This record gives sequence, structure tokens and C-alpha cells, in this order.
Amino acid sequence: MNPNIETFIGCDAPYDEAEIVLFGAPYDSTTSFRPGTRFGCKAIRSESFGLETYSPYQDRDLTDISVFDAGDLELVFGNSPRALDQIQEMTAQILEDGKIPCMVGGEHLVTLGAFRAVQKKYPDVHIIHFDAHADLREDYLGERLSHASVLRRCWELVGDGRIYQFGIRSGDREEFNWGKNHVFTNKFDFRWLDDIIVGLGDKPVYFTLDLDVLDPSVFPGTGTPEAGGVTFLQLLEAVRKLENLHIVGFDVNELSPMYDQSGVSTAVAGKIIRELLLLFAKKRRDS
Repeated sequence: MNPNIETFIGCDAPYDEAEIVLFGAPYDSTTSFRPGTRFGCKAIRSESFGLETYSPYQDRDLTDISVFDAGDLELVFGNSPRALDQIQEMTAQILEDGKIPCMVGGEHLVTLGAFRAVQKKYPDVHIIHFDAHADLREDYLGERLSHASVLRRCWELVGDGRIYQFGIRSGDREEFNWGKNHVFTNKFDFRWLDDIIVGLGDKPVYFTLDLDVLDPSVFPGTGTPEAGGVTFLQLLEAVRKLENLHIVGFDVNELSPMYDQSGVSTAVAGKIIRELLLLFAKKRRDS
């Protein structure tokens, strides 16, 4: 008899052997519209077994790389500073052990906890951010720690010229006006991604993916859906361009599975995570 331990499909390597460590951050205490992202990590892990470990897009297989699934953190609800500290501590341990953290949210605020740890280890880190929303507010209803202000908090750590946003199609006027002077924003699509990648060279990069960058017709299971998003294949093409960057950590967030009873949104999230793991694992046996 063996213990019933559920992992993301193909992510059952021993920790000591793993190059990437996947963990869940089930938190949605600051969600401004429809809550439920706290259930995203568990749903993705469970539904991943409807996917194959093999990617025909890349001709690579999860069985050829080493990923350890650490399960979900037990985060303190109603206390965002403490929850972010817990995420930071987990990420810092993974980085200290020479591995790449892959965090599955949760609302987008969880990125701040992981990024704090990454920025401490890599002070010259840059951020590539795919999202429908700019997330650059100074605060949301007076709260500075919000999923609507997470990239503004990250900017406070790195300053101007380090954050590159793509797919953005929602935010208030103040956000967009502020962003013009502090971050690079590619509205609506990924048009300037190639140029940004060339400019980054071998600099350390943290990648954060808010799944609502996808159009709601593709991905309705999210708390703040925004019409006019990209297709799955457009997103897949964009993330594959990141392969040769020096990715030092990444996250995927904002699935609220209960808003899509078909399960399609959860399947899409799982498939994107599979592709990212295969892209960012360097110690693999390419066929």
C-alpha cells in the first residue's frame, strides 16, 4: 500500500533530484469581483490527469524532466502580509536549493510573495507579465496589498524599465498614465514581445501569467473576465518565445474553476502549466 498523494501529472520526482518545484498558493482574500481562485490549485492538480505528459507542440514529455510537486501552502486567510511572508519563505527555500519555483495561484497578489524572494536572490531581475489587467493601482479601495496593485508593489522593488506587460486591456486612466513613465505596456496582444526578448538577453527574468489574458470565450473560469483577449494558440506561441530567456521563477494564477462548470478553463490552465514546465526545464532529453 502507498499513501494517496496527488501531484500535478508527471511531477513526482524526488525533491533532491528536481530542477523545478511546483507549489500551490490558494489565496483570494483581496479578489475585487468574483472570488474563488483559492480553489484553482487543487482543481488544476486533480484535472491534470486528463492530460498527457507528452506535448505534441514541443515534442517533449514531462517524464523526461524532473519536477517536484510540493502541494499547496496552508495560507492564513484575512492576513495578506502573513500569507505573502509564507509564500516568500517557500520560494526562498526553493531558490536556496538551486531550483526554479513554479507557483500556481490563487489570486494575482500571490506573485508579490514569490517575487520578493526572487528579487533578493537576483537584484537585477526583470518581469514579463501576461494579463488582461495592468495591476498598477497605488491601492484598491484603500488597500495597497491587492491583486489590482500587485505589479505596482513589484515595481517598488525593481524600479523603472524592469517590467514588461502584454495583453493588457483593462485598468483605470490613472494606471495607464502612470505606467507610461514606469513600465512597458503592450496593450491587447504580444506584438513587441520579440524585441523585448532580444533586449533582455541573459538577464534573469521572472514570468507571471494571469490566465485572464485569454479571451473569456476560451477561459471563462476566472474572477474578472475581460472581453477581447487572446486565443490559446496565441498565448502558447507567446510563451514558447520565452524558452531561451534566463527564467528564474514563474507563476500561473487567477483560475476560478466554479465559474466554468464544463471544466474547460481548468483543462486550459493545466495544459499551459505543462507547456511552461517543459519550456523552462533545462536538464531535459530533447528528442
